[in-house]
This record gives sequence, C-alpha cells and structure tokens, in this order.
Amino acid sequence: MNAAPDTAASPVVAPELEAAGPAPRRLTVPVRVGGVLVGGGAPVVVQSMTNTDTADVDATVRQVAALARGGSEIVRVTVDRAESAAALPHIKEKLLAMGLDTPIVGDFHYNGHILLAEHPACAQALDKYRINPGNVGFGQKRDRHFTTIVEIAIKHGKPVRIGANWGSLDDELLTRLMDENAALARPADARAVTREALIRSALISAALAEEIGLPREKIILSAKVSAVQDLITVYSELARRADYALHLGLTEAGMGSKGIVASTAAMGILLQQGIGDTIRVSLTPEPGGDRTREVTVAQEMLQTMGLRTFVPLVAACPGCGRTTSTTFQELAFEVQDYIRTRMPEWKRHYPGVETLNVAVMGCIVNGPGESKHADIGISLPGTGEFPTAPVYIDGKKAMTLRGPSLREDFKKIVEDYVERRFGIARQGAAE
Repeated sequence: MNAAPDTAASPVVAPELEAAGPAPRRLTVPVRVGGVLVGGGAPVVVQSMTNTDTADVDATVRQVAALARGGSEIVRVTVDRAESAAALPHIKEKLLAMGLDTPIVGDFHYNGHILLAEHPACAQALDKYRINPGNVGFGQKRDRHFTTIVEIAIKHGKPVRIGANWGSLDDELLTRLMDENAALARPADARAVTREALIRSALISAALAEEIGLPREKIILSAKVSAVQDLITVYSELARRADYALHLGLTEAGMGSKGIVASTAAMGILLQQGIGDTIRVSLTPEPGGDRTREVTVAQEMLQTMGLRTFVPLVAACPGCGRTTSTTFQELAFEVQDYIRTRMPEWKRHYPGVETLNVAVMGCIVNGPGESKHADIGISLPGTGEFPTAPVYIDGKKAMTLRGPSLREDFKKIVEDYVERRFGIARQGAAE
C-alpha cells in the first residue's frame, strides 16, 4: 500500500498556480493613431475593415459607423483607385458629423504612392496608412515608391503600418534567401525560409522608413500568414528582434467556427505571452452577414482572457439530460441580447458596467454555485416548463421567480442592479 503524500509541509497554493494569468505586456514603442494609443503598454486595440466600395461614400459611412458602434476602435478601408481616394475626405466629414471620430486607416497596394500624391485631401483625412512591402513596387521602383509614401506620411504627421503578407511576399528577397539556404550543408525547409523572409521584409522596410525620417513612434508592423503555427512562430520571432508596436491577425482566418477557432488559437497564445498591440479577426462573412461579427469575436477573446472588458458576459451551462427544457437556453440568449442592446446607454450613464457578471444556469447540479459566483445569477431546476428559479445577488439568495413573467422579471432585476451598483460609481465620478 502506498503511503499517503505528505501535505503538511506543502504550500497551500503551488507557485505555478499563483502565477496564473496573462504574461506582462511586451513593452513596445507607443504609436498614436488618431485618438487611439497603440503599444507602449496601452490596452490591446480592436481593429476591423470595411468590405464596401470606398468610392460609395454613403455605404462606407454606414459600415464604418456600424463597426465603430460595435466596438471597433480603428477601421481600415480600401483605397485602390482615384475615386476611392477622392471619397475619403467626404467619408471622414460625414462620420465626424455623426459624432464618430474612430480612426480611419487607408489600405494601399500597388498604387499608394500615386493616390496619396495626387489626392492630398485623402492623405490628410486618413489617420494611418497601411502599405505592403511586397507589392509597393517592383525592381528599382520599390524603394522609390516606398519612399514617396513615407515622405507623405511624414509631411502629414501620419503613422504607417508596414504590413508584410505571406500571400504577397517580396519575390526578390524570398528568392535570395532560398538560394542562400540551398547552399547550406543542412538547409532548412522551404516553409521556415518563407517565414524568415516575411520577418525580414517587415524589419528591413521599417529600418528604411526610419532612415527616410519616419519616427519609430509612427511605425506599426505586421507579418500576416494564414496558418496558426506559422503566425505564432513569426510573431514570436518578430517580437524578439524588435520593439515596434505589432498588429496581430491571420490574413485569411476563414468562415464561421473555423475562422473563430483559428484566430483565437493563434492570437490567444501570442497575447498570453504579452505579444500584440492591436488585433483583427479576419472572418469571411456569410452572404449578407453582419460585418461586426469579427469585432464581437475580438472583444470576446480579449475579455475571456482577462485582458480587457467590453460588455457584461452571460455565463450559461451547455445543457444535459437534466435540462430537456429549453427554458434556460432561451433565457440565456434573451438576457445576453438584452445586455448588448442596453450597453450603449449603460456605458454613458454607468461607469464600470462592462465588468458585470451574469449567470443563467439550467439545473441544480452546478447552478446555485455558479449563480453565487456571479454578480447576478439565476438557477433553473432542470426539466420542466414552469420552473421555480432562485435568484442570487452578490453571492446571496435574494428571491425566487416563478411563472410566465420569469424572463421579464429577471431582466428587471438586472436593470435595477445596474442602476443601484454602477449608478453609485457615476455619482462618485461627478463629485
């Protein structure tokens, strides 16, 4: 018979458990994008991108507004031709008239040097330029075109994201590295060389931008790929070699659950290591789908990791054989929707409301305990369409709800709690 382990001398909490939580943020050079600070220890920023024709001013304004109201703190738009560049000042003007000052980033490929030079109003209206060193120009024109864009950014005081991309990598650089690798006694595999080319492309371009005169605090780097392990490897190495602010994201995350899982798996690991200053979840929307879905996923990723808080989250159990009723499922979805609908007004009037925790549980196994851990929790009894449901507030049983008005009664309890708890915070701030 084995002896029982000696627990008397063991610490109550193991050191590795005490250290649980995200690693300290990697300290990068801070970059001001409009009114948003990226890097330098600032909270991780959520970014998104429109898919409208930027030349369509009204459609682009509507989508930027929807993304901004959905929580996107920076929005990128395509600037691919003269009509798009000419539309930017009008888009900015209309957004400001709506009270929206969300920074707008111009996404340039191939002809950015021409569009920015020929449309100075566009260059001034944008809050940041994004350029791709893999297609800013080819051969001898590459450095000349790159220099033109950087000089315009310096003239207007704009930051630049130098965004290398797996799908449009500098062929000349990649070919040279492949040739050098092939000459080695023990060459690396082609994928590793491609990752190295991506990293070097970003760093070489950043060094050139600084040489031209763009300050370090005006440069953000990205090196996007479409595979999870490649993203982790590339950004870990990029973070090791430089202190530029970094924008994270899979370049083509994919559709639906696949895109969500791939994005959170890759970026979650990097963020846990303190790597990443701004993120985008590049989901392929369903036909006619809501573009703001990618913003919600990014926010939920940051919030569930404990890096930021945006909206109160509703904890709910998955259901089992004890919860054959759909009552708790319907209540959980209804409460979450109610909270999201109320948040714009709550945030204006109740400071700190985004930290609220609500639980909607389906049966008596874990329901009461989980409900006690939340600020407000309700525990339904499982099977049965006419439940008797205890409600817990701040860890204590406060009341029991019954009957057909249960849903509306619970939402009223949530509303009253927000007023009582966070209204005090508002009064304190006013004083």
